[in-house]
Amino acid sequence: MADLTTDFVGIRSPNPFWLASAPPTDKEYNVRRAFEAGWGGVVWKTLGAEGPPVVNVNGPRYGAIYGPDRRLMGLNNIELITDRPLETNLEEMARVKADYPDRALIASIMVPCEEAAWKAILPRVAETGADGIELNFGCPHGMAERGMGSAVGQVPEYIEMVTRWCKTYYDRPVIVKLTPNITDIRMPARAALNGGADAVSLINTINSITSVDLDRMAPEPTIDGKGTHGGYCGPAVRPIAMNMVAEIARDPETKDLPISGIGGITTWRDAAEFIALGCGNVQVCTAAMTYGFRVVEEMAAGLSAWMDEKGFASVAEVSGRAVPNVTDWQYLNLNYVTKARIDQDLCIKCGRCYAACEDTSHQAIAMEPGRTFEVIDAECVACNLCVDVCPVEDCITMTRLEPGETDPRTGRVVPAEPGNWTQHPNNPASTAAE
Repeated sequence: MADLTTDFVGIRSPNPFWLASAPPTDKEYNVRRAFEAGWGGVVWKTLGAEGPPVVNVNGPRYGAIYGPDRRLMGLNNIELITDRPLETNLEEMARVKADYPDRALIASIMVPCEEAAWKAILPRVAETGADGIELNFGCPHGMAERGMGSAVGQVPEYIEMVTRWCKTYYDRPVIVKLTPNITDIRMPARAALNGGADAVSLINTINSITSVDLDRMAPEPTIDGKGTHGGYCGPAVRPIAMNMVAEIARDPETKDLPISGIGGITTWRDAAEFIALGCGNVQVCTAAMTYGFRVVEEMAAGLSAWMDEKGFASVAEVSGRAVPNVTDWQYLNLNYVTKARIDQDLCIKCGRCYAACEDTSHQAIAMEPGRTFEVIDAECVACNLCVDVCPVEDCITMTRLEPGETDPRTGRVVPAEPGNWTQHPNNPASTAAE
Protein backbone atom coordinates (compact mmCIF):
# COMPACT_ATOMS: atom_id res chain seq x y z
CA MET A 1 0.00 0.00 0.00
CA ALA A 2 1.21 3.50 -0.82
CA ASP A 3 2.27 5.59 2.14
CA LEU A 4 0.43 8.93 2.10
CA THR A 5 2.38 10.30 5.07
CA THR A 6 4.07 13.57 4.22
CA ASP A 7 6.92 15.52 5.76
CA PHE A 8 6.55 19.06 4.50
CA VAL A 9 9.41 21.27 5.73
CA GLY A 10 9.56 19.13 8.86
CA ILE A 11 5.80 19.18 9.44
CA ARG A 12 4.46 15.63 9.40
CA SER A 13 0.87 14.74 8.56
CA PRO A 14 -0.84 11.40 7.82
CA ASN A 15 -1.72 12.49 4.28
CA PRO A 16 -0.97 15.43 1.96
CA PHE A 17 -4.48 16.89 2.17
CA TRP A 18 -4.70 20.07 4.24
CA LEU A 19 -7.63 22.43 4.55
CA ALA A 20 -6.68 25.92 3.40
CA SER A 21 -7.13 29.00 5.53
CA ALA A 22 -10.77 29.90 4.92
CA PRO A 23 -14.24 29.63 6.49
CA PRO A 24 -13.89 25.83 6.99
CA THR A 25 -11.04 26.42 9.46
CA ASP A 26 -12.49 29.39 11.34
CA LYS A 27 -12.96 27.73 14.73
CA GLU A 28 -12.36 24.71 16.91
CA TYR A 29 -15.64 22.99 16.09
CA ASN A 30 -14.93 22.94 12.35
CA VAL A 31 -11.32 21.85 12.71
CA ARG A 32 -12.18 18.95 15.01
CA ARG A 33 -14.78 17.76 12.52
CA ALA A 34 -12.20 18.04 9.76
CA PHE A 35 -9.64 15.96 11.62
CA GLU A 36 -12.25 13.33 12.47
CA ALA A 37 -13.12 13.16 8.77
CA GLY A 38 -9.48 12.40 7.93
CA TRP A 39 -7.79 15.64 6.88
CA GLY A 40 -4.03 15.55 7.33
CA GLY A 41 -3.76 19.16 8.39
CA VAL A 42 -5.42 22.55 8.53
CA VAL A 43 -4.32 26.12 8.06
CA TRP A 44 -6.36 28.06 10.63
CA LYS A 45 -8.39 30.95 9.22
CA THR A 46 -6.20 34.04 9.11
CA LEU A 47 -5.53 35.72 12.44
CA GLY A 48 -5.23 39.47 12.75
CA ALA A 49 -3.66 41.77 15.29
CA GLU A 50 -5.48 42.90 18.40
CA GLY A 51 -7.10 46.28 18.00
CA PRO A 52 -10.16 47.52 16.11
CA PRO A 53 -12.31 44.45 15.41
CA VAL A 54 -12.68 43.00 11.94
CA VAL A 55 -16.31 43.36 10.86
CA ASN A 56 -17.65 41.19 8.05
CA VAL A 57 -20.76 41.94 6.00
CA ASN A 58 -24.04 40.47 7.21
CA GLY A 59 -25.40 40.05 3.74
CA PRO A 60 -24.33 37.59 1.02
CA ARG A 61 -20.59 36.85 0.96
CA TYR A 62 -20.32 34.59 -2.09
CA GLY A 63 -20.92 34.80 -5.80
CA ALA A 64 -20.89 31.67 -7.94
CA ILE A 65 -20.12 30.43 -11.44
CA TYR A 66 -21.88 27.23 -12.44
CA GLY A 67 -21.19 24.54 -14.99
CA PRO A 68 -23.71 22.03 -16.35
CA ASP A 69 -26.26 20.76 -13.83
CA ARG A 70 -25.36 23.63 -11.47
CA ARG A 71 -21.99 22.12 -10.72
CA LEU A 72 -20.09 24.77 -8.80
CA MET A 73 -17.10 25.83 -10.89
CA GLY A 74 -16.02 28.91 -8.98
CA LEU A 75 -16.76 30.96 -5.87
CA ASN A 76 -16.16 34.67 -5.47
CA ASN A 77 -16.00 35.63 -1.79
CA ILE A 78 -15.88 38.99 -0.06
CA GLU A 79 -15.29 37.62 3.44
CA LEU A 80 -12.44 39.10 5.46
CA ILE A 81 -10.04 37.40 7.86
CA THR A 82 -11.39 36.00 11.12
CA ASP A 83 -13.73 38.32 12.99
CA ARG A 84 -13.32 36.34 16.20
CA PRO A 85 -11.04 37.62 18.99
CA LEU A 86 -7.37 36.70 18.67
CA GLU A 87 -7.22 35.24 22.17
CA THR A 88 -10.21 32.97 21.44
CA ASN A 89 -8.56 31.64 18.30
CA LEU A 90 -5.25 31.03 20.08
CA GLU A 91 -6.91 29.15 22.92
CA GLU A 92 -8.83 26.95 20.50
CA MET A 93 -5.73 26.24 18.42
CA ALA A 94 -3.84 25.09 21.51
CA ARG A 95 -6.63 22.70 22.53
CA VAL A 96 -6.95 21.23 19.06
CA LYS A 97 -3.20 20.71 18.63
CA ALA A 98 -2.99 19.01 22.03
CA ASP A 99 -5.77 16.59 21.09
CA TYR A 100 -4.49 15.87 17.55
CA PRO A 101 -0.69 15.85 17.84
CA ASP A 102 -0.30 13.78 14.65
CA ARG A 103 -2.09 16.36 12.47
CA ALA A 104 -0.55 19.48 10.99
CA LEU A 105 -1.87 22.74 12.38
CA ILE A 106 -0.67 25.95 10.75
CA ALA A 107 -1.55 29.48 11.83
CA SER A 108 -2.31 31.89 8.99
CA ILE A 109 -1.42 35.44 9.98
CA MET A 110 -2.07 38.91 8.54
CA VAL A 111 -1.08 41.98 10.52
CA PRO A 112 0.07 45.47 9.47
CA CYS A 113 3.34 45.69 7.60
CA GLU A 114 5.21 46.84 10.68
CA GLU A 115 7.93 44.90 12.47
CA ALA A 116 6.41 45.57 15.89
CA ALA A 117 3.09 44.01 14.88
CA TRP A 118 4.75 40.77 13.77
CA LYS A 119 7.05 40.71 16.77
CA ALA A 120 4.03 40.99 19.06
CA ILE A 121 1.88 38.22 17.57
CA LEU A 122 4.46 35.55 16.77
CA PRO A 123 5.34 34.50 20.37
CA ARG A 124 1.65 34.15 21.15
CA VAL A 125 1.14 31.91 18.14
CA ALA A 126 4.18 29.84 19.14
CA GLU A 127 2.60 29.18 22.56
CA THR A 128 -0.28 27.32 20.90
CA GLY A 129 2.04 24.55 19.73
CA ALA A 130 1.14 25.20 16.10
CA ASP A 131 3.51 23.47 13.70
CA GLY A 132 4.20 26.59 11.67
CA ILE A 133 2.80 29.79 10.28
CA GLU A 134 1.54 30.87 6.87
CA LEU A 135 1.91 34.53 5.95
CA ASN A 136 -1.23 35.66 4.16
CA PHE A 137 0.16 37.87 1.39
CA GLY A 138 -2.62 36.99 -1.00
CA CYS A 139 -6.08 38.17 0.09
CA PRO A 140 -7.16 40.57 -2.72
CA HIS A 141 -10.15 42.28 -1.10
CA GLY A 142 -11.01 44.19 2.04
CA MET A 143 -7.67 43.77 3.77
CA ALA A 144 -5.65 44.79 0.71
CA GLU A 145 -7.28 48.19 0.89
CA ARG A 146 -5.77 48.46 4.38
CA GLY A 147 -2.25 47.81 3.17
CA MET A 148 -2.22 44.07 3.93
CA GLY A 149 -2.87 40.85 2.01
CA SER A 150 -2.15 41.17 -1.70
CA ALA A 151 -1.00 44.75 -1.18
CA VAL A 152 2.08 43.20 0.43
CA GLY A 153 2.21 40.17 -1.87
CA GLN A 154 2.47 42.36 -4.96
CA VAL A 155 5.67 44.01 -3.72
CA PRO A 156 8.62 41.56 -3.57
CA GLU A 157 10.59 43.87 -1.30
CA TYR A 158 7.81 43.79 1.29
CA ILE A 159 7.58 40.00 1.06
CA GLU A 160 11.28 39.61 1.72
CA MET A 161 11.21 42.13 4.56
CA VAL A 162 8.26 40.62 6.45
CA THR A 163 9.49 37.08 5.92
CA ARG A 164 12.82 38.04 7.43
CA TRP A 165 11.04 39.52 10.46
CA CYS A 166 9.13 36.29 10.95
CA LYS A 167 12.26 34.17 10.70
CA THR A 168 13.81 36.41 13.33
CA TYR A 169 10.97 36.17 15.86
CA TYR A 170 9.63 32.67 15.15
CA ASP A 171 11.59 29.42 15.28
CA ARG A 172 9.26 27.09 13.37
CA PRO A 173 8.55 26.78 9.63
CA VAL A 174 7.41 29.92 7.83
CA ILE A 175 5.26 29.40 4.74
CA VAL A 176 4.56 32.40 2.50
CA LYS A 177 1.18 32.39 0.74
CA LEU A 178 1.46 34.10 -2.64
CA THR A 179 -1.06 36.15 -4.55
CA PRO A 180 -1.83 35.27 -8.20
CA ASN A 181 -2.70 38.91 -8.85
CA ILE A 182 0.74 39.65 -10.22
CA THR A 183 2.48 39.53 -13.59
CA ASP A 184 5.32 37.09 -12.81
CA ILE A 185 4.85 34.70 -9.89
CA ARG A 186 8.57 33.93 -9.82
CA MET A 187 9.42 37.36 -8.40
CA PRO A 188 7.49 37.03 -5.12
CA ALA A 189 8.66 33.42 -4.75
CA ARG A 190 12.27 34.52 -5.06
CA ALA A 191 11.65 37.29 -2.54
CA ALA A 192 10.18 34.81 -0.07
CA LEU A 193 13.21 32.57 -0.49
CA ASN A 194 15.59 35.49 -0.03
CA GLY A 195 13.78 36.39 3.18
CA GLY A 196 14.36 32.91 4.53
CA ALA A 197 10.97 31.30 3.88
CA ASP A 198 10.82 27.57 4.43
CA ALA A 199 8.15 27.16 1.75
CA VAL A 200 5.55 28.96 -0.33
CA SER A 201 1.88 28.17 -0.81
CA LEU A 202 -0.16 29.18 -3.84
CA ILE A 203 -2.38 30.34 -5.23
CA ASN A 204 -4.50 32.61 -3.09
CA THR A 205 -7.71 33.86 -4.65
CA ILE A 206 -7.92 35.80 -7.92
CA ASN A 207 -9.36 39.30 -7.98
CA SER A 208 -12.75 39.02 -9.64
CA ILE A 209 -16.33 40.02 -10.22
CA THR A 210 -18.25 36.89 -11.12
CA SER A 211 -21.59 38.35 -12.18
CA VAL A 212 -23.78 41.46 -12.36
CA ASP A 213 -27.41 41.62 -11.26
CA LEU A 214 -29.01 43.19 -14.33
CA ASP A 215 -32.09 44.29 -12.41
CA ARG A 216 -30.22 46.08 -9.63
CA MET A 217 -27.25 46.85 -11.91
CA ALA A 218 -24.76 45.88 -9.25
CA PRO A 219 -22.07 43.21 -8.89
CA GLU A 220 -22.99 40.05 -7.00
CA PRO A 221 -22.98 39.38 -4.12
CA THR A 222 -24.92 42.60 -3.65
CA ILE A 223 -25.05 44.39 -0.29
CA ASP A 224 -27.77 47.01 -0.09
CA GLY A 225 -27.49 47.79 -3.79
CA LYS A 226 -23.69 47.81 -3.98
CA GLY A 227 -21.09 45.15 -4.79
CA THR A 228 -17.33 44.86 -4.80
CA HIS A 229 -14.53 42.77 -6.20
CA GLY A 230 -13.70 39.59 -4.31
CA GLY A 231 -11.45 36.56 -4.34
CA TYR A 232 -12.17 33.84 -6.92
CA CYS A 233 -11.49 30.19 -6.16
CA GLY A 234 -12.70 26.71 -7.09
CA PRO A 235 -12.18 24.32 -10.03
CA ALA A 236 -12.12 27.18 -12.56
CA VAL A 237 -8.84 28.55 -11.17
CA ARG A 238 -6.97 25.24 -11.16
CA PRO A 239 -5.22 25.69 -14.56
CA ILE A 240 -3.92 29.09 -13.48
CA ALA A 241 -2.70 27.70 -10.19
CA MET A 242 -0.90 24.76 -11.80
CA ASN A 243 0.93 27.03 -14.22
CA MET A 244 2.14 29.25 -11.39
CA VAL A 245 3.24 26.25 -9.34
CA ALA A 246 5.18 24.93 -12.34
CA GLU A 247 6.84 28.30 -12.95
CA ILE A 248 8.25 28.28 -9.42
CA ALA A 249 9.20 24.60 -9.55
CA ARG A 250 11.22 25.00 -12.75
CA ASP A 251 12.78 28.39 -11.99
CA PRO A 252 16.51 27.78 -11.35
CA GLU A 253 16.39 30.19 -8.42
CA THR A 254 13.44 28.56 -6.63
CA LYS A 255 13.42 25.00 -7.95
CA ASP A 256 14.28 23.60 -4.50
CA LEU A 257 11.76 25.75 -2.62
CA PRO A 258 9.01 23.54 -1.14
CA ILE A 259 5.52 24.29 -2.46
CA SER A 260 2.08 23.73 -0.94
CA GLY A 261 -0.35 23.69 -3.85
CA ILE A 262 -3.71 25.48 -3.71
CA GLY A 263 -6.35 26.21 -6.33
CA GLY A 264 -9.51 24.28 -7.22
CA ILE A 265 -8.35 20.86 -6.03
CA THR A 266 -11.49 18.70 -5.97
CA THR A 267 -10.39 15.12 -6.75
CA TRP A 268 -7.43 12.85 -6.11
CA ARG A 269 -6.36 13.41 -9.71
CA ASP A 270 -6.23 17.16 -9.19
CA ALA A 271 -4.01 16.58 -6.18
CA ALA A 272 -1.76 14.17 -8.06
CA GLU A 273 -1.29 16.71 -10.86
CA PHE A 274 -0.27 19.45 -8.41
CA ILE A 275 2.15 17.07 -6.70
CA ALA A 276 3.61 15.97 -10.04
CA LEU A 277 4.27 19.66 -10.80
CA GLY A 278 6.39 20.02 -7.68
CA CYS A 279 4.10 20.32 -4.65
CA GLY A 280 4.88 18.55 -1.40
CA ASN A 281 1.25 18.68 -0.30
CA VAL A 282 -2.02 20.37 -1.30
CA GLN A 283 -4.56 22.63 0.36
CA VAL A 284 -8.31 22.44 -0.30
CA CYS A 285 -11.15 24.85 0.39
CA THR A 286 -13.96 25.06 -2.19
CA ALA A 287 -14.36 21.29 -2.51
CA ALA A 288 -14.89 21.00 1.24
CA MET A 289 -17.37 23.90 1.17
CA THR A 290 -19.22 22.23 -1.68
CA TYR A 291 -19.26 18.59 -0.60
CA GLY A 292 -18.40 18.62 3.11
CA PHE A 293 -15.33 17.44 4.98
CA ARG A 294 -15.71 13.75 4.07
CA VAL A 295 -14.68 14.49 0.49
CA VAL A 296 -11.15 13.87 1.78
CA GLU A 297 -11.94 10.16 2.05
CA GLU A 298 -12.37 9.90 -1.71
CA MET A 299 -9.29 12.03 -2.32
CA ALA A 300 -7.06 9.91 -0.08
CA ALA A 301 -8.43 6.58 -1.33
CA GLY A 302 -8.10 7.61 -4.97
CA LEU A 303 -4.56 8.92 -4.58
CA SER A 304 -3.49 5.80 -2.72
CA ALA A 305 -5.00 3.49 -5.36
CA TRP A 306 -3.36 5.40 -8.21
CA MET A 307 0.03 5.36 -6.48
CA ASP A 308 -0.28 1.60 -5.94
CA GLU A 309 -1.14 1.13 -9.62
CA LYS A 310 1.87 3.19 -10.70
CA GLY A 311 4.24 1.67 -8.17
CA PHE A 312 4.86 4.84 -6.14
CA ALA A 313 5.56 4.05 -2.51
CA SER A 314 5.33 7.61 -1.19
CA VAL A 315 4.08 11.09 -2.07
CA ALA A 316 7.70 12.25 -2.19
CA GLU A 317 8.32 9.87 -5.11
CA VAL A 318 5.59 11.61 -7.13
CA SER A 319 6.53 15.16 -6.26
CA GLY A 320 8.10 17.04 -9.18
CA ARG A 321 8.04 14.17 -11.67
CA ALA A 322 6.36 16.28 -14.35
CA VAL A 323 8.56 19.34 -13.88
CA PRO A 324 11.32 18.30 -16.36
CA ASN A 325 8.64 18.02 -19.05
CA VAL A 326 7.39 21.59 -18.57
CA THR A 327 9.22 23.71 -21.12
CA ASP A 328 8.97 26.89 -23.14
CA TRP A 329 7.23 26.89 -26.52
CA GLN A 330 10.41 27.28 -28.55
CA TYR A 331 11.71 23.94 -27.30
CA LEU A 332 8.73 21.90 -28.51
CA ASN A 333 9.37 19.30 -31.21
CA LEU A 334 7.95 20.73 -34.46
CA ASN A 335 8.73 17.47 -36.24
CA TYR A 336 6.13 15.64 -34.15
CA VAL A 337 3.13 15.22 -36.49
CA THR A 338 -0.29 13.80 -35.60
CA LYS A 339 -3.64 13.46 -37.34
CA ALA A 340 -7.15 13.08 -35.95
CA ARG A 341 -8.83 9.67 -36.24
CA ILE A 342 -12.57 9.04 -35.73
CA ASP A 343 -13.77 5.68 -34.39
CA GLN A 344 -16.92 5.08 -36.40
CA ASP A 345 -18.16 2.47 -33.93
CA LEU A 346 -18.16 5.03 -31.12
CA CYS A 347 -19.38 7.99 -33.20
CA ILE A 348 -22.96 9.09 -32.35
CA LYS A 349 -23.14 11.31 -35.46
CA CYS A 350 -23.81 14.48 -33.48
CA GLY A 351 -21.67 16.54 -35.88
CA ARG A 352 -19.96 18.66 -33.25
CA CYS A 353 -16.51 17.90 -34.65
CA TYR A 354 -17.62 18.84 -38.15
CA ALA A 355 -19.27 22.11 -37.08
CA ALA A 356 -16.31 23.17 -34.96
CA CYS A 357 -13.72 22.36 -37.61
CA GLU A 358 -15.72 23.70 -40.56
CA ASP A 359 -16.69 26.99 -38.95
CA THR A 360 -13.77 27.82 -36.69
CA SER A 361 -10.77 25.75 -37.65
CA HIS A 362 -9.26 24.17 -40.79
CA GLN A 363 -12.12 22.48 -42.69
CA ALA A 364 -10.44 19.13 -42.11
CA ILE A 365 -13.54 16.99 -41.43
CA ALA A 366 -15.88 15.93 -44.23
CA MET A 367 -19.51 14.95 -43.70
CA GLU A 368 -20.29 11.97 -45.91
CA PRO A 369 -23.76 10.59 -46.77
CA GLY A 370 -25.48 9.12 -43.74
CA ARG A 371 -23.75 11.68 -41.46
CA THR A 372 -20.49 9.80 -41.44
CA PHE A 373 -17.58 12.05 -40.56
CA GLU A 374 -14.09 11.51 -41.94
CA VAL A 375 -10.85 13.40 -41.38
CA ILE A 376 -9.20 15.03 -44.39
CA ASP A 377 -5.52 14.45 -43.60
CA ALA A 378 -4.35 17.01 -46.16
CA GLU A 379 -6.12 19.76 -44.18
CA CYS A 380 -5.70 18.48 -40.61
CA VAL A 381 -3.18 20.54 -38.61
CA ALA A 382 -3.61 18.33 -35.53
CA CYS A 383 -5.06 21.12 -33.39
CA ASN A 384 -7.25 18.49 -31.59
CA LEU A 385 -10.24 20.85 -31.31
CA CYS A 386 -12.38 17.96 -32.55
CA VAL A 387 -11.17 15.81 -29.64
CA ASP A 388 -12.04 18.51 -27.15
CA VAL A 389 -15.59 19.15 -28.42
CA CYS A 390 -16.53 15.50 -28.99
CA PRO A 391 -18.99 14.33 -26.28
CA VAL A 392 -17.86 10.69 -26.54
CA GLU A 393 -14.64 9.81 -24.75
CA ASP A 394 -11.99 8.24 -27.01
CA CYS A 395 -14.18 8.54 -30.09
CA ILE A 396 -11.65 10.90 -31.69
CA THR A 397 -7.96 10.41 -31.00
CA MET A 398 -4.72 11.85 -32.31
CA THR A 399 -2.45 9.35 -34.06
CA ARG A 400 1.21 10.10 -34.69
CA LEU A 401 2.76 9.84 -38.14
CA GLU A 402 5.93 7.79 -37.90
CA PRO A 403 9.30 9.08 -39.13
CA GLY A 404 9.59 8.47 -42.86
CA GLU A 405 5.88 8.95 -43.56
CA THR A 406 4.76 11.89 -45.71
CA ASP A 407 2.53 14.51 -44.14
CA PRO A 408 -0.35 14.93 -46.64
CA ARG A 409 -0.83 18.54 -45.57
CA THR A 410 2.72 19.78 -46.14
CA GLY A 411 4.14 17.13 -48.43
CA ARG A 412 7.16 16.88 -46.10
CA VAL A 413 8.60 13.59 -44.97
CA VAL A 414 8.39 13.35 -41.20
CA PRO A 415 12.00 13.41 -39.96
CA ALA A 416 13.28 11.24 -37.17
CA GLU A 417 15.09 14.06 -35.35
CA PRO A 418 13.26 16.52 -33.08
CA GLY A 419 13.08 20.11 -34.26
CA ASN A 420 12.17 23.31 -32.48
CA TRP A 421 11.14 26.83 -33.47
CA THR A 422 14.67 28.20 -33.58
CA GLN A 423 15.49 25.58 -36.20
CA HIS A 424 12.27 25.81 -38.16
CA PRO A 425 12.23 27.25 -41.72
CA ASN A 426 9.14 29.36 -40.95
CA ASN A 427 11.10 31.26 -38.32
CA PRO A 428 12.56 34.37 -40.01
CA ALA A 429 15.39 34.44 -37.48
CA SER A 430 16.42 30.87 -38.24
CA THR A 431 19.52 30.19 -40.29
CA ALA A 432 19.06 26.43 -40.18
CA ALA A 433 18.18 24.52 -43.30
CA GLU A 434 14.91 22.61 -43.38
